[in-house]
Amino acid sequence: MKKQAFIYLFALLSLLSSSCVQSQQKKTASPKGYDLNTPIKYRMPENLLEISGITFNRSNPDTFYAIQDEEGKLFYGKLGADRVNHTKFGKHGDYEDVAVCGNLIVVLKSNGKLYTFPLNEIKEPELTHVQELNGLLPGGEYESMYADEDTRKLYVLCKNCDDEKTTKSSSGYIFDIATNGTLKAAGNFKIDVKQIKQLSGESKINFRPSAMAKNPVSKQWYIISSVNGLLVVADANWKVLDAYVIEHKTFLQPEGLAFDYKGNMYISNEGDEFSKGTVLKFNYLTGK
Repeated sequence: MKKQAFIYLFALLSLLSSSCVQSQQKKTASPKGYDLNTPIKYRMPENLLEISGITFNRSNPDTFYAIQDEEGKLFYGKLGADRVNHTKFGKHGDYEDVAVCGNLIVVLKSNGKLYTFPLNEIKEPELTHVQELNGLLPGGEYESMYADEDTRKLYVLCKNCDDEKTTKSSSGYIFDIATNGTLKAAGNFKIDVKQIKQLSGESKINFRPSAMAKNPVSKQWYIISSVNGLLVVADANWKVLDAYVIEHKTFLQPEGLAFDYKGNMYISNEGDEFSKGTVLKFNYLTGK
């Protein structure tokens, strides 16, 4: 009996061990040029626990610019540093994304309000030349924005808008960015959610974009939906090319997305009571 029990226990442990190894070996599918399983992790300071947007100036990763979704402050510094600088541009509120275009910083609030202020004044503790732009976007909730510094166009993608059914499409809006900080409507675009459903294999999706950026190497659009746990890739004309499931254990709450000039991808994640906010860097792998 003891021998049989030992054999049974050994077989059970072997099965569990084999299952664990297979689980560890299971890898997340990744877009061309990246491996979503091997990030470089930067833990953010305590005041960026709820980091909600990240960007660079001219795609230079030496300095990052970020916001968090409770305070009207712009944070900037070096990834991996224990402390970062900040300047105050607005009152407490739900700020979701940030972009740089020339000498302008653009900040997106969840209710669709946009703020612009000069980049060369951010060393001041509190900014005075801030423009609050209202009424440019229809009613709804917004989290995703990207500024193309070459064309001086701003792209904003709705998370949940009053004038759309997010089971079918997600609406985007384009603006020309003037040097004086004003914005002028310059068109719109749509993301076909049906294409995302087909590519991801998920039949029930209310697509909720939380970050977006253009890949400087492929010129494709990368869009994150934190709620759905998806990374979506679209071509220059917004046709969805692929959708990748991203694991919660790696991407705690992905809210920001940026690329540097080499094509390396950075995804910021909000923290929680157990984990700090992070920025995950995914090196661009040529030939992959």
